[in-house]
Amino acid sequence: MLGHMPDPLPPLAALRTFALVAETGSLTAAGARLNLTQPAISRRIRELEAALGVTLVHRGANALRLTEDGLRYAAALQQAFAGIATATLELRGTAAAPLRIRAYTTWAMRWLIPRLPRFRAHHPGLEVEVVTSTSPAVDFAREGLDAAIRTAPAGTPPMRGAVRLQAVHVAPFAAPAAARQGLDRLTWLGSRVRPRDWGSWCDAAGRALPATPPLLFESTSLAIQAALEGLGAVICTPDFVEEEVRRRRLRRLSPISAATGDHYWLLQPPGAPRAGGEALRDWLLDEVAALPRGAAR
Repeated sequence: MLGHMPDPLPPLAALRTFALVAETGSLTAAGARLNLTQPAISRRIRELEAALGVTLVHRGANALRLTEDGLRYAAALQQAFAGIATATLELRGTAAAPLRIRAYTTWAMRWLIPRLPRFRAHHPGLEVEVVTSTSPAVDFAREGLDAAIRTAPAGTPPMRGAVRLQAVHVAPFAAPAAARQGLDRLTWLGSRVRPRDWGSWCDAAGRALPATPPLLFESTSLAIQAALEGLGAVICTPDFVEEEVRRRRLRRLSPISAATGDHYWLLQPPGAPRAGGEALRDWLLDEVAALPRGAAR
């Protein structure tokens, strides 16, 4: 009777965990993607190292670094998981499905979607499906995503291979009738997603924050709508309210536009993108490059 050969593969969960640690460069970020604690992520990595008999990760006091063996193994795993994701999409019949991009609600509504007719004009065979979320975790395979938009500081990409788009600038706006009262007499409106934007603008304008904290809404879109209804002054990216300013539904309250230190970043799955993924990336970069140079955005 023939004996069974032992399975040469370590547990799939451990492999996926290590691949995410390598992709994000962080135990915490990998844990967020897998909904696991940092100790649980560390335990899986140690179990994988024990099964393989090699050290994959150097652990420092404040940093994590892959060994040479870890780098080679991570590259192979990322290709393998990308292949699995592609095969799964094709098996589900989604090879010709719309490109799926996840973004913040306000950026999607007020920056991306108004520009999508230009993408369709350049790529008439491609459709784009937009979904929204403020979650920092992005799981491309589980969510069926071709791209995701995240904000992060300029020097801190949210994942390896992320492409930097535009910087986040903010300025205050109010409905014309409210604007006549002056900024100091208005309720300051903002978003819970970006609670520090008023502070960034005050630093740039040389002003102090008011004693009453800004009124924060679930999203910048809701804060903008509140400003349109005359409830106060909203802090937001000027690009987001270009149409309202043009139609004189909102008035800019200061020429000062503050850089928040954040940028929008484009994230795509590791490995070769699905058909159309490169076109989407190149188009987004072209749209950002077409923004007026030096303009206060």
